[in-house]
Amino acid sequence: MPNKSPSTHYPAQVLHEKTESHTLSVLVDNEPGVLARVIGLFSGRGYNIDSLTVSEVSHEAHLSRITMVTKGTPMVIDQIKHQLERLVPVHVVDDLTIVAQEAGHEKPLERELALAKVVGKGDRRVEALRIAEAFRAHVVDASTEHFVFELTGRISKIEQFLVLMQPLGLVEVARTGVAAISRGKEGM
Repeated sequence: MPNKSPSTHYPAQVLHEKTESHTLSVLVDNEPGVLARVIGLFSGRGYNIDSLTVSEVSHEAHLSRITMVTKGTPMVIDQIKHQLERLVPVHVVDDLTIVAQEAGHEKPLERELALAKVVGKGDRRVEALRIAEAFRAHVVDASTEHFVFELTGRISKIEQFLVLMQPLGLVEVARTGVAAISRGKEGM
């Protein structure tokens, strides 16, 4: 196959920026359609959301907080933040990952809740209970053939728990998504 010569004399600079995971906190008006507009911004530009939680944080002021985890190059993350800031119902966009790094921490305070259903009898059942105790998971439902465990903690802790439960009969998982907040006395 013949080599094509470039259409310019200046070679294109190839940049290979590393993809990073960032936790964004967005304070928005609590009104119908706001979440759809925020999600539409992501889907319309081909960005992915790894985790998403939404809850009202001020009933009097009618404000909700959207916490999302997304991945991208630093340039893409900046672009996402600027586009979110331009949406009319958005009041504040905080990149909790950057705030944590500026304060000397690797990550913001992040927690997640998971419910895990494990089916098994005999030794598998005993092993599942032993592991759950080590992870401080609570049994919230049980029968002679299954357990439902409730586990709260860092995302890595939940992932590790689920990996260990897989061979013991893990059949179903429900996760809340990341709830995150910045460290220190400053508020959003």
